[in-house]
Amino acid sequence: MTEETVLDTTIHVPPMTGSEVDMLLFALDRSRAQFAWKCGGLDAAGLSQHHAPSAMTLGGLLKHLALVEDQTTAESLTGQPIGPPWDAVDFDADPEWEWRTAADD
Repeated sequence: MTEETVLDTTIHVPPMTGSEVDMLLFALDRSRAQFAWKCGGLDAAGLSQHHAPSAMTLGGLLKHLALVEDQTTAESLTGQPIGPPWDAVDFDADPEWEWRTAADD
């Protein structure tokens, strides 16, 4: 992340008369803002630091959340197969791919 990058970490109030789509988009925006607030200022070293007792990193969590969001959007909402970069991964052979490769991003 560069110093010029500004993350929107504002937590907004949900629409009281919103549609299901409005509420879904609100929930996504809120989750993204919360994660940006927690991790937004970290550099590569901070994102790849392990948090004992697990091997989890915040970078791995970020990549996992991106995968889950893309997968849910593609498969559940549009009925389409998931796209790049996920479509090139054999998750059956490497089920921990997003966690394992996050430090390379």
